[in-house]
Amino acid sequence: MTVTNVLKDPANCSMTISAEFDAPLERVWQLWADPRQLERWWGPPTYPATFTQHELTVGALVSYFMTGPEGDQPKGLWRVLEVEAPTLLVVEDLFADESGAPMEGMPATIMRVELSARESGGTAVAIRSTFPSIEAMDQLVAMGMDEGMLEAMGQMDAILLG
Repeated sequence: MTVTNVLKDPANCSMTISAEFDAPLERVWQLWADPRQLERWWGPPTYPATFTQHELTVGALVSYFMTGPEGDQPKGLWRVLEVEAPTLLVVEDLFADESGAPMEGMPATIMRVELSARESGGTAVAIRSTFPSIEAMDQLVAMGMDEGMLEAMGQMDAILLG
């Protein structure tokens, strides 16, 4: 697996997942920028994603749903806050209801994805999720957010090799 560290920081209501890839920066960026590549890894293997709207420009919305083994299809949204291709993507990450609108009662997180070229070659990636409160962080971690991200990111190497 490519993940090198998971740091949960309750004092700052954040979780950072660090990973390293033996691929150039621009190539790793494509895993985020190309919705067909993003579909191949976003979400755990048992919940593959389908992106129905994908534009990485400030102010745009990215919409997707995941299909579970029982046919359930939870939806999600990203509001794009910052983009500096190929090194930075910042989104507000939201759960969505059946109509695709932000889901009431579910916390939003700010997800900051930073990519950097490693001196030894390849690319380092840090994904920092910031939660609105410690209660929101506890709620999403209890729902399996950290395990889901680890499983999802574990699929990235195979795509980069392909």
